[in-house]
Amino acid sequence: MSKELDANKIQELQMLEQNLQNLLLQKQAFQMELSETESALEEIKKSGEKVFKVIGQLMIQTEKASIQKELENKKKIIEARLKSIEKQESIFSEKIEGLREEFMKSMGKGQK
Repeated sequence: MSKELDANKIQELQMLEQNLQNLLLQKQAFQMELSETESALEEIKKSGEKVFKVIGQLMIQTEKASIQKELENKKKIIEARLKSIEKQESIFSEKIEGLREEFMKSMGKGQK
């Protein structure tokens, strides 16, 4: 019974670690996107009134205020997603740490 329980715990730990790894990859992608968005916002602030937006394979002139507002909204969405990912990351990390502690305790008891 104990070995079966341990096998389930190991499987759960592996799944949590895989989920955490996937979450970290998502977080990294969003951080890169946030950095690019912030960089674009800085360039718009420095630019004159002519601003262009790439849509597919086309570059179209657009209003500076419009593109700035669009980028600011995109930045807010990315920041919200990052906060959500960080909360999930914290939850997974706590669960993983708890399972690891359980294993250490059960290993100690098993050796006695």
